[in-house]
Amino acid sequence: MSSKVPVSVLIPAKNEQANLPACLDSLQRADEIFIVDSQSTDKSIEIAKNYGVNLVQFYFNGRWPKKKNWSLDNLPFRNEWVLIVDCDERIPNQLWDEIAQVIKTEEHTGYYLNRRVFFLGKWIRYGGKYPDWNLRLFKHKLGRYENLHTEDVPNTGDNEVHEHVVMQGKVGYLKEDMLHEDFRDIYHWLERHNRYSNWEARVYYNLITGQDDSDTIGANLFGEAVQRKRFLKRVWVRLPFKPLLRFILFYVIRLGFLDGRAGYIYGRLLSQYEYQIGVKLYELRNCGGTLNTANTSNSIPPSLTQEIEKSTT
Repeated sequence: MSSKVPVSVLIPAKNEQANLPACLDSLQRADEIFIVDSQSTDKSIEIAKNYGVNLVQFYFNGRWPKKKNWSLDNLPFRNEWVLIVDCDERIPNQLWDEIAQVIKTEEHTGYYLNRRVFFLGKWIRYGGKYPDWNLRLFKHKLGRYENLHTEDVPNTGDNEVHEHVVMQGKVGYLKEDMLHEDFRDIYHWLERHNRYSNWEARVYYNLITGQDDSDTIGANLFGEAVQRKRFLKRVWVRLPFKPLLRFILFYVIRLGFLDGRAGYIYGRLLSQYEYQIGVKLYELRNCGGTLNTANTSNSIPPSLTQEIEKSTT
C-alpha cells in the first residue's frame, strides 16, 4: 500500500450503510478520516467503527451552521489540508497520487475536483453533467461553505446541499476525476431530491427577490465555473416553462440522448425535479411557505368562520 497522504477527510453521513464501505475503501490512503454522523439508525455507525475511523455525532439546532461548516469549525484536524467526500463518492488511486503532489506546493489554497456521475450503472457523460466541478480539497482554515440563507426552510436536512466553498487565496483544478456512484435505489434518489427541491425553491426565491449574496461565492459570468453557473441561474429562475426547458437543455442541446436509456430517464427526472421546485417556489411566494393558506378566509364556510371568531374572542 502507498504511504499515507497527509490529508484529513471529512465525510458527512446519515443512514449510509449501502455506500460507506466502498467510500471508506477508496479513502485508505488518507492520513485521517472523520465521519460526522446524524444519529444513523442503520449499520453506518457499526461500519465506521469496524474501519477504525473517527466518528463524531452532529446535532443540528435548526439554524446556521449546518454539518460541514460546523465540522470545519470544531473538528481537531491534524493536517492542514481537508478533503470533503460524500458517502456515495470514491477517490481513485490516480486522484490520490495527484492530491499527494499538489499539497506539497504553495501555489494554491484549494482545488476543484471533477466528478463522474453514474446513474443506473452508466456514466452520465453528457447533458451538462460532465465536467462537474466541486471545490473539495482545501486548507481547512481558509475555506468555509457559503451561506445562501436557506436554513429556515424545513425538510432540507442538516447538511449543506449544493453550497460552494468560499476560499481565501488562489484555487486550482485537478486533472483526475472522483466518482459519484450511489448504490441505493431510485426511491432514495427521489427522496433526496424531494428535500433538495425545498432548498432550491428557497434559493430561487432569494434570487428573484434580490437577497444579499455577500456571504456566497457570488455570480460572475467571467469567473470560475461555479460562479458562471450562479450567474446563469439568475437568468434561469425568471424563465417560463422551466421543466420542459430543463429536459430539452439536458437531453437535446447538451446531447443527453447519447447516454442512452439512462440519459433519457435522468433527463425526465430532472424535468420532474424542476417542476417540484416551481411548485414549492409558488408555495413560498403565495402561501407563505405553507400549503393551502392563500385566501383561506374566502374558502371557509360562513358558519365555520363564525365559530372560529367565537373561539378567538
